[in-house]
Order: sequence, then structure tokens, then C-alpha cells
Amino acid sequence: MTRTAERGSVSIEVAVLAPAFIALMVLAGVVGRSAVAAEALDAAAHDAARAASISRNSDAARKNAREAAQKQLDWHGLACSNDLDPTFTGSKAGSDSSFDDAFSSAVGTDATVTVTISCVVSFQDITLDILPGMMSERLVTAQFTSPLDRYRSRQ
Repeated sequence: MTRTAERGSVSIEVAVLAPAFIALMVLAGVVGRSAVAAEALDAAAHDAARAASISRNSDAARKNAREAAQKQLDWHGLACSNDLDPTFTGSKAGSDSSFDDAFSSAVGTDATVTVTISCVVSFQDITLDILPGMMSERLVTAQFTSPLDRYRSRQ
């Protein structure tokens, strides 16, 4: 055989492999963006719970937690598709309770506050129409619990 029989085979190989390569790159982008979002949310939930636990009352704790979480998300450059709306829960003397009940517990009582943050991460800018069933967004959630100082007055 001569070289002319193989002429154009590289073009066919590229045409066949290019969509698979592009799909692989898009998948890497989705996985990477999800990992960065998860890390940012973990840090935001940690900072929010810590900010809440050092506050004197539940209203200030909610405000301080939202501010701390937003600051951390901004620092990481994570823009969620949804509004930042943390969920606040608590525990008092080892039993689940409301966030407000944790702050109204008596001095000397073990109490914790938990902040849960959810973020809808968008993949609209990297999705491909040629990939059927590819998600265009993903919900990422992080939660952190921080103890209240048992010997510090509250409210």
C-alpha cells in the first residue's frame, strides 16, 4: 500500500474523537466547579456557625452568621443561583431544639448551634446541547455545628 491509501485518516480520527474530548473537558469543568463550590460552602458554614456561637442572642447570631457566610462566599468568588438563606438549628443539653432555645438555655448548660447553607451552582455557561441529560445546575449543601460557651450569659 502507498501513503495515499491512508490520506485523510487523521481527519476522520479527529472528527470522531473531538466530541468525546470536548465532553470530557465539560465534565472536568462540572466536577471542578462542584468541588470548588463544596469547599467554599464548607468554609462559609464553618464561619457562619462560629459567628453565631459567639453572639449574645439569636437575632444577632442570625445576622452575624449571614454576614460571615456571605463574606466567605464572596472571598471564594462563588456566586450561587439562589439567595443565601441559611437554616439555623440548635441543641440544648444534648437534645435537639430550636436555634432560639439554644440561646435561651441557662448558663452552665451545654448548647450548640448548627448552620446549614445551600447553594445552587450553575453550569449554564459550560453545558453542551450534544450531551443529553446533562444537568445545568446542582444543589450543594454544607453544615457546621459550633458550641455555645456554657459559662457565658446569653440574651
